[in-house]
Amino acid sequence: MSTMDNKTNQGSILEVKAINSFYGKAHILHDLSLEMDRGTVAVLLGRNGVGKSTTLKSIMGIVIPKSGKITFKRQSIVGQPPYKICAMGLGYVPEDRRIFTGLTIMENLEVGRRPPREGFEPWTPERLFELFPNLGNMKNRLGGQISGGEQQMLSIARTLMGNPELIILDEPSEGLAPVIVDQLGEAITRLKEEGVSILLAEQNLNFARSICDRAFIVDHGRVCFDDAICNLTEEVCEQYLAV
Repeated sequence: MSTMDNKTNQGSILEVKAINSFYGKAHILHDLSLEMDRGTVAVLLGRNGVGKSTTLKSIMGIVIPKSGKITFKRQSIVGQPPYKICAMGLGYVPEDRRIFTGLTIMENLEVGRRPPREGFEPWTPERLFELFPNLGNMKNRLGGQISGGEQQMLSIARTLMGNPELIILDEPSEGLAPVIVDQLGEAITRLKEEGVSILLAEQNLNFARSICDRAFIVDHGRVCFDDAICNLTEEVCEQYLAV
């Protein structure tokens, strides 16, 4: 179970208020707002191109909003470089994983190592191999010699070596075999039990329903649904998620 003090497991960990983000002159996010509580798993749902990845990149400082506010642990992070946001306890796993293919699994993990965070048991390779047993069986193999699913696990494990309080995952189940998706879901559930908050963008609705507490549906750069995922009706799915 989580080693986090109960007092810290209260209230919001992330607040995004009316952000407007652009790629060049293209206006992608329109006054987008969301709020996420500590210790929860939340998902951004929506069709391709509606702004899910841009939302995550705006939170991480990869895209800087032209207006609006983003606070992490009640501290403003708009305009901060990604490395500083990461050092505050916000981890990011991009859609393309970006592992070091020429390094071993163990070496990839060491790249992500950061000091322990007060109130949390630090992540170590040993703990991560319990979370992702596949990686433990091949810890000296090069990142370029493992499957796509194993690369996704390695990308998450490397991010956890930074001891984040909130981890952001961009399309984590995309292109993975069903058995790997199931293992990923089990790992995310375990992370929640360990006190890690998780925000993911996801296309796989069934996967999201199996692991998430809350859902935000993004449409045309705005959040148009914000509720417990159990309240996500078929009518709403048909309106905003059907292809």
